[in-house]
Amino acid sequence: MESNRDLPNLLLVDDDALFCRILSSALEKRGFAVQVANNVADAIELVGDAAPEYAVVDLSMPGDSGLVLVERLHQLDEHTRIVVLTGYASIATAVEAIKLGATHYLAKPADADEVVAALQKKSGDAAAEVAEQPMSTRRLEWEHIQKVLMECDGNISETARRLGMHRRTLQRKLAKRPSKT
Repeated sequence: MESNRDLPNLLLVDDDALFCRILSSALEKRGFAVQVANNVADAIELVGDAAPEYAVVDLSMPGDSGLVLVERLHQLDEHTRIVVLTGYASIATAVEAIKLGATHYLAKPADADEVVAALQKKSGDAAAEVAEQPMSTRRLEWEHIQKVLMECDGNISETARRLGMHRRTLQRKLAKRPSKT
């Protein structure tokens, strides 16, 4: 049996403790030595100056966004394979995650096999299916809101001003899950 030191190390960061327990157990069964943190500050402290070989980072957590951690891990070691996992997927956050050093971006729910496949993927897929139909207006609205929110560095009030809507209306829209299509 391999010792934990011989296994590839993986940092799992998500604010959902139950999700972390389940996914970390599944990843350990697939041959990873898993360290868990529930927010960006704890993850940065846990890692110190030694970046893990792999990381699975939730995008939306209390405190700093997972994007802050993606950037930090990439600065420590540009070869760290980072998968951003989120329940609030958008084109804007996917692009930012990749720019900051993530190697893949998955929308929740994703199982351990999908996470491992994403961690091991080394290049893009030119054969990826292109959608047959355009996005729905609800999805387009979600994408536009996410783009403006990113431009405003997550400031809800400024985003609402730029979109010409009331702040509470924007907060209600952000609290809903995005449309799949």
